[in-house]
Amino acid sequence: MTKEETPRKSIGARRNPESAEAILEAAYDLLLQEGYSGFSIEAVARRARAGKPTIYRWWPSKAALLLDVYQRQKREVEYGDSGSLEEDMFRLVKSLLRHWRETPSGSIFRSLIAEAQSDETAAKALADYARERRAATGQMVRRAIEAGEVSPDTDPEVVADLLASYAWVHLLTGRLDEEDGAIRKAVACIARGVLADPPRG
Repeated sequence: MTKEETPRKSIGARRNPESAEAILEAAYDLLLQEGYSGFSIEAVARRARAGKPTIYRWWPSKAALLLDVYQRQKREVEYGDSGSLEEDMFRLVKSLLRHWRETPSGSIFRSLIAEAQSDETAAKALADYARERRAATGQMVRRAIEAGEVSPDTDPEVVADLLASYAWVHLLTGRLDEEDGAIRKAVACIARGVLADPPRG
């Protein structure tokens, strides 16, 4: 057996940094070269020279590994505090679309969404991740409520879901190059509503 064929050593449930790095790199390269259809734990194990039990011990599912690969590639997405909720939402959506467009993260996240359609474990992993992001986005709305900019009966999570829905539909339909003006119009609809004369009280 050559050095290249020698399996990497595991150190039990605690991740070996060298092995974990090799597995994440192998998973990332596999996604880029073979796409979602060619991605499997078996293929990652072969490429990383790691045992399947080791991978499953550290990542209990294919979805968990996909999500870690996605998080590893994720650049800084802007959760600003400009004093204007509408401006903060615009910057968030713009930076997220740019991140998905300019890095492999967009295709990786689409793969995770695809996996979630047929796998309960993936669906739960995606839901847990979305819940974390919803809380982060909702914090912008809570600040605006505290500042008196937004009505106190506004549900921050509903606003977060509306923003995420706009971003996700652009990701899934390949419209990541949306112009600033179009993003601002969409954000304005979410921030201000669409009724000509919103009811009061």
